[in-house]
Amino acid sequence: MSYDLIIQNGTIATASDTYRADIGVKGGKIIAIAEHLEGAEEVIDASGKFVLPGGVEAHCHINEPPIGKVESADTFETGSRSAACGGNTTFIPFANQARGQSLLEAIEDYRKLAEGNSYIDYGFHLIVSDATPDVISRELPQAIQDGFTSFKVFMCYSDVMIDDRQILDVLGTARQEGALVMIHAENDHCISWLGSKLEELGQTEPKYYAKAHGHVVEREATHRAISLSEIVDTPILIVHVSSAEAMEQVRWAQSKGLNIHAETCPQYLYLKEEDFDRPGWEGSKFICSPPPREESNQGKLWQAIKNGVFDVVHSDHCPYSYEGDAGKQYHAHEGGHPHFKCIAPGVPGIEVRLPLMFNEMVSNGRLDINRFVALTSTNAAKLYGIYPQKGTIAIGSDADFALWDAEREVEIKHANLHDGCDYSPYEGTVVKGWPVRTILRGRTIWNDGEITGAPGEGGFLKRKLHMDPAWNAPSELVHRYV
Repeated sequence: MSYDLIIQNGTIATASDTYRADIGVKGGKIIAIAEHLEGAEEVIDASGKFVLPGGVEAHCHINEPPIGKVESADTFETGSRSAACGGNTTFIPFANQARGQSLLEAIEDYRKLAEGNSYIDYGFHLIVSDATPDVISRELPQAIQDGFTSFKVFMCYSDVMIDDRQILDVLGTARQEGALVMIHAENDHCISWLGSKLEELGQTEPKYYAKAHGHVVEREATHRAISLSEIVDTPILIVHVSSAEAMEQVRWAQSKGLNIHAETCPQYLYLKEEDFDRPGWEGSKFICSPPPREESNQGKLWQAIKNGVFDVVHSDHCPYSYEGDAGKQYHAHEGGHPHFKCIAPGVPGIEVRLPLMFNEMVSNGRLDINRFVALTSTNAAKLYGIYPQKGTIAIGSDADFALWDAEREVEIKHANLHDGCDYSPYEGTVVKGWPVRTILRGRTIWNDGEITGAPGEGGFLKRKLHMDPAWNAPSELVHRYV
């Protein structure tokens, strides 16, 4: 048999197994896994390397509308390029519905930004910010049938948040159609009230951002999101869980048998609240929502990862530049002083997500390499309806791989990264283990410092349903309570 590509002599690791074998690829698919293969147009010697499924980055903000005067630093071209250089072969950013806008129109607008510009394969989550009856009854079901099988709702941020009644409506449609709802769980009224009180006290420096977004703000909203999910009896995923208190709410729900999934991010495992307390505007580099917590919180999150509370670890890449009148310091260009209310909340991290997690999980021995693959690739592919096409190494799967040098030590410097931002909050962090080659559907797109792919090589993924909707006929909705 002839192959387009053979990867030889590598150590394959999936979410369940680790073994030595060769991989044969033809037509962008894996067609053979055996002890020894030969007869290919291209042969890659992976001796001394791990061969892992390409990373699935399922929480990132690319080419999004500005927040006030602060603009996203990444287009689909720069964001996907950075993801590829970090060992990812798939990403799923967000199509934002503006208030008053048709959801289907928002999808079409976002599709135009993506087409012909991505280095890697992509899908879209939807952000539902205007849950009108027409959106709930017609547009959401249509979008789900078109392959947009997950959507996000916010419990904070006045421009995008919806109220509890509307969240219940969204959850009801998700249950009927078999989709997955992601929830940003922070209490907006608490944030606003605490922010006003801090302003009255003159406490407006970046370090006070963490006070306005305190543990209880996230804990309360997480519990409320779980309760709404329980009422409708449909799965949800709580995104970017930052605090041990919110994590405990998730663990409690899971212990009761509720179908609650959870995500955390590298910033909550590496960064800490003390990072906000830096001179001038420096603290703004670390502001994201919810914020990193005190250092002792990190150990509790790691324990929850070990115990299986978290299904996935994603970057929540939200790239706002530091410099310039469209960056985090825009207020300074207008003569203002650092004020936590005037700093766009988000940090870049799409390229370093996998190295950061490999360093702690595998190199430092917190977890084995199979759990690393599960948390950064396989579980996301399953949750978001692209498994086994993505997220594993198996016959028939896409030939998406990341080759890892587990011994390579790298000091993270933004000058060596490939996103459109101008800084990294992880600057100076030294990690052991680095993706040296990224392969998308059998073609190398990143090779040890050289970008060999091109914009447009990545294609759109029409995703499957999160779950089979056959079991949940509409008449069964809220059967626990009605």
